[in-house]
Amino acid sequence: MSEFPSSSAVTVLGLGPMGRALASAFLDAGVRTTVWNRTPGRDGELVARGAVAAASPEEAVAAAPLTVVCVVNYDASDAVLRRTAVATALKGRTVVNLSADTPARARDTADWAARHGVHYLDGAIMTPTPTIGTADAVFLHSGPAERYEEHRAVLAALGGTHTHLGEDTGRAAAYDIALLDIFWTAMAGYTHALALARAEGVTGAELAPFAEGIAAILPPLFTEFAADADAGTYSGELNPITSAASTMTHVVHASESHGIDASVMRVIEGQARRVIALGHGTDGYTRVGELIGRR
Repeated sequence: MSEFPSSSAVTVLGLGPMGRALASAFLDAGVRTTVWNRTPGRDGELVARGAVAAASPEEAVAAAPLTVVCVVNYDASDAVLRRTAVATALKGRTVVNLSADTPARARDTADWAARHGVHYLDGAIMTPTPTIGTADAVFLHSGPAERYEEHRAVLAALGGTHTHLGEDTGRAAAYDIALLDIFWTAMAGYTHALALARAEGVTGAELAPFAEGIAAILPPLFTEFAADADAGTYSGELNPITSAASTMTHVVHASESHGIDASVMRVIEGQARRVIALGHGTDGYTRVGELIGRR
């Protein structure tokens, strides 16, 4: 039995793996779901489960008060939403754009929506496709709180946690890119570590348990470093940046002795050395944030 009123309806634009997962979660929750994708043929399983396939994006958005967009980036979402027929059909309705892009693009799209009488919320999906519709999903939203509250119950069908970050439409994207920065630099570091370990005769399987130990150290450091950065204290009492730079040099030398590209670590070490040269050798590594953030 559906937990939503029979009038609850949503449109999903974009049926890549994530878009199909979103539509599937809505269907599982009993929300009447209309779907459209630029490339035909991806809606078969959803239609078999009760979704309505729209012949055009304007037909799709006209079918529901809420449209959820999930495509590769804002070039792709703009190419659909900013069609004259689609913009006309969207007037007075709400778009939640879960496509990934920059805060500036989110704000620009919100401005476009306001000029065309379209209600707009930006969002970010912070967990992979298999989590959608489960308790593990994490969604971030930003934009007018009134619109978020209006559609909150239907969005909850996607599972997990939903956090409204404020009225600034670009705020969800700001969180998204900052968190992706953590993820991809961490993945780059781990991939490099595996190559370095392999060159020294250590397999990935042998290294992995100890790598997990390093990862376990990070959560409390995230909290500590955030406080340092916010307060501008950059404490180096436990690990001054001079000591950190020395260990970075070891990674560079060991890597290059095996012909492994150490350019990323050379950049990191170079930033640390610049901080030291500016007279901050007793500070902690987070002082680098002030250095690279200077305009």
